[in-house]
Amino acid sequence: MLLHASKRLFDRIFNRGPAAPDEPLIPGLKPDFESDIRSEKPLRSIVKSISWRIIGTMDTVFISWLVTGEIKVALSIGSVELFTKMFLYFLHERIWNAMSWGKNK
Repeated sequence: MLLHASKRLFDRIFNRGPAAPDEPLIPGLKPDFESDIRSEKPLRSIVKSISWRIIGTMDTVFISWLVTGEIKVALSIGSVELFTKMFLYFLHERIWNAMSWGKNK
């Protein structure tokens, strides 16, 4: 199922092959997925940036700890990059959402 959904997503992104407009990409998603893909509210971008930064910060702290051997240093690095990268990700999302390139018209 995941492989099938991935292929369908790839095909939709690169406009390869027909896509039924009322057929959800992944079973269980709302049929209005096509209209939702065109626009995101800023709150959604904020929530996505927070969830991604939690994962990214855990990775940064772990790698920093491996490199330095100091958990305090690793946590300091992680706490700084948590906020800077979250802000940059939010800006990145909003800029891409404002562009029409690659969106269905």
